[in-house]
Amino acid sequence: MKLKVTDKPVKQTTELRQAGLVAAALQLAAQRSPADITTTDLAQAVGITQGAVFRHFPSKEAIWLAVLDWVTSTLMTRLHTAATQASALDALKAVFTAHVEFVVAHPGVPRIIFQELQHTGDTPVKARVRALMGQYRQLLTCLMHRAKEEKTIAHDADIASASVLFIGSIQGLVMQSMLSGHVAGMAELAPGVYAHFQRGLLTGTAA
Repeated sequence: MKLKVTDKPVKQTTELRQAGLVAAALQLAAQRSPADITTTDLAQAVGITQGAVFRHFPSKEAIWLAVLDWVTSTLMTRLHTAATQASALDALKAVFTAHVEFVVAHPGVPRIIFQELQHTGDTPVKARVRALMGQYRQLLTCLMHRAKEEKTIAHDADIASASVLFIGSIQGLVMQSMLSGHVAGMAELAPGVYAHFQRGLLTGTAA
């Protein structure tokens, strides 16, 4: 039996629409301030009506929360994969590189985070950012404790401060790239920046 061909668009599932809206939000955030992105912009980006956006997300905030959930899941998966190196010191370098590569591929992510952190008071989105940072610091703490056990960093290294410096170094690269308008330049500067960070951890007096 011959099937009837129709050009009627296939209705997508809520999960696919949500994923599409999250991807659109990330793409638009790479091009302009997240604060200026409207649900109309998101609707046009995925080819649906503004009303349809709210059939998949109850509010604009819910979209940004979904974006942060995607960022947390995707970034932490990549960082944990990068951390599976033979030595803790190699793992730290791989994590640094993986994070830089993630930002280069998704430049809208730091814009979303920085935009949210400018708001006074607490917000659900800010809480998601804190949770992400908590997971990140936990990974770094584990790797640095392992490095101490392997005697590749100073036995008296301040792990809490080193974790802040590690993340802060990447944030500095991000800010520099945003000011220059050349996000890909992060990848060029990252090895030198990490070398300075690692030099502070390496010592010939490790016990």
